[in-house]
Amino acid sequence: MTQAMLNNYIKNIMDVKKAIDSRRAYRSLEQVKITKKIVDNLSRCAQLSASCFNNQPWRFVFVYEPEVLKKMHDVLTAGNAWAKSASMIVVVFSKKEYDCVIRERKYFLFDTGMASAFIILRATELGLVAHPIAGFSPKKVREILKIPENMHVIALIIIGKHSNELNPVLSKKQRNSEKHRPKRLAVKKFVYLNQYFDENK
Repeated sequence: MTQAMLNNYIKNIMDVKKAIDSRRAYRSLEQVKITKKIVDNLSRCAQLSASCFNNQPWRFVFVYEPEVLKKMHDVLTAGNAWAKSASMIVVVFSKKEYDCVIRERKYFLFDTGMASAFIILRATELGLVAHPIAGFSPKKVREILKIPENMHVIALIIIGKHSNELNPVLSKKQRNSEKHRPKRLAVKKFVYLNQYFDENK
């Protein structure tokens, strides 16, 4: 590897690291125009994600037409009312049969999660907020978007532009997390070197 190639490699690593460092699950959003170009860009990043035997089990519905977005407000739990300010909602879904099943290991959730992370990081790089949520009704999502019942609706990714104006529907805890990044686990709490050990023993 030449020095120029090494420098370019390091630069690309740093770009990914910047997106990781910048990613925040903000809840105060303002509207941003969602174009087909943005959807294609995010989709192509998901397309390149790794998966078991290259099965690519992920499926996404990019919802950005105002009429459909408004219908999607009905799927949100009360604690996610802030997501009604979304410019786009990406519905993440898949099913077990789309991916490897090796004894008790079902890979579709892991692989779809990785592809979703690619979308989130690329959206961050484009200056957008991409906030994945679990507080929604999968049944209502399937009904509105005509997703078959045998599909597992895994998450919604709420996309918009970060607003400096706090969303008035936020709880006190949510307002605090807008101002300060929530505390992260210390690395030593989840990383083990060479073998696992129970820190409570």
